[in-house]
Amino acid sequence: MKTTLGLALSAVLALSACGGSDDENSAGGGPDKADIRVWLNGADTPQAARDWLKKTFEEQHDGSTLTIEEQQWEGLVERLTTALSSGDETPDVVEVGNTQSATFTTAGAFSDLTGELGDLGGDDLLQGFVEAGTVDDKTYAVPYYAGGKYIFYRKDLLEKAGLEVPTTMEEFVDAAVALKKDNPKPASFSGFWFPGQDWRNAVSFVWASGGDLAVEDGGQWQGALSTPESQEGLEVVQRLMTEASGAAKDGNETDPQVPFCNGEVGMMSTPSWIKGLLEDPKTGCPEMMDKVGVFALPGAEGEPAPVLLGGSNIAVAVKSPHQDLAKDAVALMLSEDYQTILAENGLTPAKQSLAPLLGDDEFAAATIEAASNARLTPPAAGWAGVEGARILEDLFVAIAKGGDVAELAGKADEAITEQLGSS
Repeated sequence: MKTTLGLALSAVLALSACGGSDDENSAGGGPDKADIRVWLNGADTPQAARDWLKKTFEEQHDGSTLTIEEQQWEGLVERLTTALSSGDETPDVVEVGNTQSATFTTAGAFSDLTGELGDLGGDDLLQGFVEAGTVDDKTYAVPYYAGGKYIFYRKDLLEKAGLEVPTTMEEFVDAAVALKKDNPKPASFSGFWFPGQDWRNAVSFVWASGGDLAVEDGGQWQGALSTPESQEGLEVVQRLMTEASGAAKDGNETDPQVPFCNGEVGMMSTPSWIKGLLEDPKTGCPEMMDKVGVFALPGAEGEPAPVLLGGSNIAVAVKSPHQDLAKDAVALMLSEDYQTILAENGLTPAKQSLAPLLGDDEFAAATIEAASNARLTPPAAGWAGVEGARILEDLFVAIAKGGDVAELAGKADEAITEQLGSS
């Protein structure tokens, strides 16, 4: 069964395969020399890793080149749907969000990597991400990196406001509101930076209250934001967005280092790899790092709150005419050298054995603590369709603007259930 998005992608893949040439190449092999196009998303992959991948691939494949094309996370599902259906314009290797993998694998957009799985890492790979890229016991997308979210905060601003690092959810919300009040200028200052479209952080408060985005009942998935537990979490989100955040009510969570380095943020919840962006003189503010502290978002009874386990999978496009070269690129991206660069920049490596490379400082400790209670989005095959339809972004923008939580949750549940019901 496929989502509406998956059915559309499958139909285009089937039509484009009728010409024969691309389909024949996708079975394996392909030209010995080619330019391999790799889609990487956002600025998460550090430049050092990109440089190493290009240099090493080209050294190992005389006459071939590797080109990295950066894509934005926003609108990625739609761009992937179009690009992966094209025999001429399809990238060879793609990064896809771990929550989006199931739709594309189910639709047949990626090549079967089951035979290569052992050489790529086997049981050492992050198994939750392997499962996200597996359909009918065949693996089509493999882990790239992971990263739980935790709180980056300004030590000096908490001290100035007379606040301690919060240890409960109630203390966290109160501290966020207090920081906003203690810093009236600029007007864009956030005690807790929470742009309206940021559902990936908002879900933590839903989960912490015992709610969920969607649940399965009798083999059918349906939205679950209207439950009392979920609405309790949504009310917390609304208070933070309206009383503690100066971020745009219709903005997204892209480039959090910009307002943080501009002195407009007291606390923010971001993936661990943001540390690398803050430390980079070109993208961040290394001179501010001595004022930066971190802690896991607190939940109930001294435990960290559930956070979304972010991260990505990588896959070879089934329509790529350069299957062998593309698989070689994937192998390099899972090599110890490449994954070490990711770990040194705060990304949880795809191989569990490399986790100690994250270090033993407070940032590594926060990464490990946050990951201890991390969760994934509902494992429904149609979940990428929910993301592609921007149901959650629309919900939380309306909540940020002060809308009625119960009414908005009901409408979102209807949209989620309809989207998942087409799977």
